[in-house]
Amino acid sequence: MRGIKEKDDSLTSPDSGVVLVVEPLLPQRIRRPSDLLRMLMTLLAITAVILLALVAQRTLNGLETDVQAGTGRAPEWISSIAGLLGGVAVLAVPVAFAVERVFHRDGMRVAQGLIAAILALLLSYTLGEWMVTSGPAELRTLLTGDRDVEPLNTVLTPVIAYATAVRMSRRPRWRALLWVALIFDFFALFTSAKITMLGAIVTYLVGLFVGFVTLYGVGSANTRPPGSAVVAALKRLGFAIVSARRIDDDSSGSRRYIVGLADTTRLSVTVLDRDRQVAGVVYRLWRRLRLNSETRRRAIRSLRAELEREALMAYAAQAAGARTPRLLGTSEVGTEAALLAYEHVDSRPIQDLPDDDLDDGLLLQMWEQVRLLHARRLAHRHLTGESIHLAVDGHILLVDARSGEIAAGDLLLRLDVAQLLAYLGLRVGAERAVKTGAAVLGDDTIAAALPLLQRIALARDTRAAAGKDKNLLPALREQIVALKPQATVEPVRLERFRPRTLVTIIASTLAAYILLSQLSQINLVSMLTTADWAWGGVALVAAALSYVAAASVVRGFVPEPLPFGRTVLVQLASSFVKLVAPAAVGGVAINTRYLQKRDIPSGKALSSVGASQLIGLASHITLLLLAGYLTGTQAAPSLTPSRGLLITLLASATVMVVILAIPPLRRIVSKRVRALFSGVVPRLLDVLQSPSKIIEAVTGTVMVTVCFVICLAACVKAFGGELSITAVAVVFLAGNAIGSAAPTPGGLGAVEASLIFGLTVAGLPKETATSAVLLFRVLTFWLPVLPGWAAFTWLQRKDAL
Repeated sequence: MRGIKEKDDSLTSPDSGVVLVVEPLLPQRIRRPSDLLRMLMTLLAITAVILLALVAQRTLNGLETDVQAGTGRAPEWISSIAGLLGGVAVLAVPVAFAVERVFHRDGMRVAQGLIAAILALLLSYTLGEWMVTSGPAELRTLLTGDRDVEPLNTVLTPVIAYATAVRMSRRPRWRALLWVALIFDFFALFTSAKITMLGAIVTYLVGLFVGFVTLYGVGSANTRPPGSAVVAALKRLGFAIVSARRIDDDSSGSRRYIVGLADTTRLSVTVLDRDRQVAGVVYRLWRRLRLNSETRRRAIRSLRAELEREALMAYAAQAAGARTPRLLGTSEVGTEAALLAYEHVDSRPIQDLPDDDLDDGLLLQMWEQVRLLHARRLAHRHLTGESIHLAVDGHILLVDARSGEIAAGDLLLRLDVAQLLAYLGLRVGAERAVKTGAAVLGDDTIAAALPLLQRIALARDTRAAAGKDKNLLPALREQIVALKPQATVEPVRLERFRPRTLVTIIASTLAAYILLSQLSQINLVSMLTTADWAWGGVALVAAALSYVAAASVVRGFVPEPLPFGRTVLVQLASSFVKLVAPAAVGGVAINTRYLQKRDIPSGKALSSVGASQLIGLASHITLLLLAGYLTGTQAAPSLTPSRGLLITLLASATVMVVILAIPPLRRIVSKRVRALFSGVVPRLLDVLQSPSKIIEAVTGTVMVTVCFVICLAACVKAFGGELSITAVAVVFLAGNAIGSAAPTPGGLGAVEASLIFGLTVAGLPKETATSAVLLFRVLTFWLPVLPGWAAFTWLQRKDAL
């Protein structure tokens, strides 16, 4: 602790000029969030560069040729001088910098740089050896050009890592000298064909990455101003300081001090440290990317911008008449921090109060403070238990307005209301939260927040609590509807996209890459000219009949009468929906919607679809076991079915054990299964009362699989493949299960890969298997898209979907 002696704060005289600041000793070294962010961004850049190089190989090779040709035209004497100067300078500049730092007693920085250089040398050498001996052939060619060249330059990588770890970039003269040395050395390496374009870029990025790893791992010298510097800055503002002590940091990590003045009043001082400005930036970047523009906040602000923002919000809140700590002054503290001095008010956050102490009087005060802010178009944006305080005089006080907005739009004001409703609903229940809010803000204002009662709209802590209390948001909505049943509020979409959508896009991109890689391995012209299109016609008919069978499944599991033709069109329309939804989701959604439009209640519609899915799953497993058994009894030389069936069963059992052993996964699966199959048994009992429905349902379920198996077998025959129908059935049933689990639209990529692998294991040549699977997917996935779109559009026009 600063200040060895224990004494009363009032004993320190302002005239003495010395104020003992009671605070923990500041650490000598700190890990800066900015270094971690730079490390992650550099790693992302390395990944992006390598992926881009693999995708655009021809472009990179052309650029490589142009660079080699351009540097190769330089006179030999220029190349020799550049090589000599560059080779000497890239070593001399770091050594000279180290000597200069040692003379300034900054040896720790030099030691940190040496650690980074050693790590970079080991990493570049290890990666280079791995790349040459067993790395991907395409990447090795791009990094070495198939010449005697190091994939990563083991001299430049340590130099760049060293310069990064010693923060040479903050010294303009030394930074300029290093760049000149690097340019000379890179030029010499290109003229002598000792490095490639991709190798140069990756060498630089890997050096940066190791440097930032070292900076974050070892830590940097702490440049935060101590409490004495904060006191000195306050004195320059004209305050007569007699005592100062540090208290707990606020929620954003900013330091806070309680400062005693000569007139017995006190200040609450918030210190903004420059190195804390990027704390939590990854979370803010993710929110900024995911949310619409009106709701997002800037991910990174400068120290000056953050100071001005908080000061402006504090002055605006005071002018609005809200009870907030009065801002008395602001100041920079050196170059690494800034402070805001508030009038100190004895209070404690309401999150520390028991729920029973939050009576209606306090709730009404909270809403009154919100009303005062909103009347002047001020949005607080962080109405949580740590930002709402109860003063010793019994009044509510709002603090932590740093994230607030002036001249806020209606959406931000409604978000404030939704946030406070959710927080108070957690503490005192939905009824009291809505009732007290309506008493102050009015029924219309509370009703306007209804569409914003979404988890994504809430503060992080409130969002986490709402995730645990599943009844909170529905209860609040019910109370608001009961309060204002006639209110019509436009829905608000806050998210640009959902994480599930992002996963689908990434998975689809990977699937497309896999599919294109497969296409590149076959000759499409030869495939089209050598195929037996009589078998192709059989495959087409089987694919078409699968939609008729699917319509029979739906009709069979719905006791109510359904028109056969329109039901077939709905199944055809689902082929269009598969383009934007995973295979296991699109059919369920469109069939449920179709049944709802037929005036079947939502619960019964979902139960009917769930019943068809349940029976379909049982049929799928039964047919897989039957086909595997029959294939084994035939002793087909092209497939060892008993082993393959055993592997399939063991893999399925392993997955199920893993799911059941991990509680979060078990809860997710059980919740979704219950949601899908709830009400299935009563619906099945309704179906069992009609023998014709049973026959139609069971026949359709089996025929869907049979049609697809015949289609795949015909595709195999079209390219001269010979495989038993039962072996094809095993491959299809296993591949279809994998495709249904894949998050890509229609199982794209996963189905192709699994079917090709299965047919190859069954004994088909890889080229034949690839051609057969691609034809199968064209007939069952791509060809129905256009008629599926036409059916989807027609059904929507007829209000059938």
